[in-house]
Amino acid sequence: MWKGKGVLTPFDDYPVHQTSLPLAHAGGGHPDHYDRFWFNGYRDDLYFAVALGTYPNRDVIDAAFSTVYGGVQRSVFASGRLPLDRSETRIGPIRIEIVEPLRVNRVRVDAPEQGIVADLIFTARTAAYEEPRQVRWAGHRLAMDVTRATQLGSWSGRLRTGDTSLDFPAAKGSDAVVYGTKDRSWGIRPVGDPTPSAPAAGEAQIFFLWAPVNFGDRCLHYMVFEDAAGQPWSETAAVLPVIGPEVAVFGPGTAAQPLRRVEHAIDWAPGLRRSKSARLTLHLPAGGTEHVELDPLLTFRMRGAGYFHPVWTHGRWHQELSVGGEEHRVEELDCLALDCIHVQQVVRASWGERRGLGVLEQLAIGPHAPSGFTDLLGPSQ
Repeated sequence: MWKGKGVLTPFDDYPVHQTSLPLAHAGGGHPDHYDRFWFNGYRDDLYFAVALGTYPNRDVIDAAFSTVYGGVQRSVFASGRLPLDRSETRIGPIRIEIVEPLRVNRVRVDAPEQGIVADLIFTARTAAYEEPRQVRWAGHRLAMDVTRATQLGSWSGRLRTGDTSLDFPAAKGSDAVVYGTKDRSWGIRPVGDPTPSAPAAGEAQIFFLWAPVNFGDRCLHYMVFEDAAGQPWSETAAVLPVIGPEVAVFGPGTAAQPLRRVEHAIDWAPGLRRSKSARLTLHLPAGGTEHVELDPLLTFRMRGAGYFHPVWTHGRWHQELSVGGEEHRVEELDCLALDCIHVQQVVRASWGERRGLGVLEQLAIGPHAPSGFTDLLGPSQ
């Protein structure tokens, strides 16, 4: 006789199933299945990021909110048991709300003990753009199988970091605008403590660039993974129109303008694996090329949102609820340590007569011949 397993959730009442299983059964049971919100926000002198991830086959939910302002990177982290109701997108002092799907989100943080309090609204400037599915095998083992949807937008609201309170007006066409990016990704990639297995054959290697950039009349999005020889194994590049509140954010009317390809040239900072400057060469659909120059203004170490963090790495079980924080002068984090090598830089962008603001994310581990990287974490040769 069948006995229920107690895994029905409120979403099982909606006609959204894609298998015969309840929605709580995710990713075929793979321990590294995840589902994550990621947002960033930035202006010339400020960067903040929020990440909230669920790991249903580890029964874990975690989140982080981090800022870079006044030469200090400050973070709050939270982790706990995943609630059965997946609409509960909050853990400890960090909450993400879906106000209007794919258009408006609210982020709230109440962590005065860690020096961060925020109530922020993200409003999309572009429709959701689905990046190509990213699949990578390590021998016969599936190491990565990810879908990511990216939107560019702007922020309004209030943020307190340390002793400084900042107000972000919902202004348009002004230097006061705080731009940002929303990244929703899900699938399989390494999270938490690794499952027991034989060591992977070969040398660890990943080279990843991700560059969403806001301009006044349009947005640019570029992403690439490359192997050690510099050959792309997943990439996308598109110009995204800026939309108004009446324009659809999903569906057939939201097609972006794909570029034929993009070439990147990174001038690496001496002794580091992050850029001193960068150039993107856009190959236009109708032929010809245009250049986008990227000049870094400040750098965020992704450990502040849990990436490669020695304690608060994504998907690790701590206890039923655990909250912590950290604070560093940014110059203390200028190193080639694994937990600091993954970065996002706020960049001033020049595209012909256009001036914009965006980010250039960089993750370079292991060899990458075009960059002159020959070992795991060392600088170019």
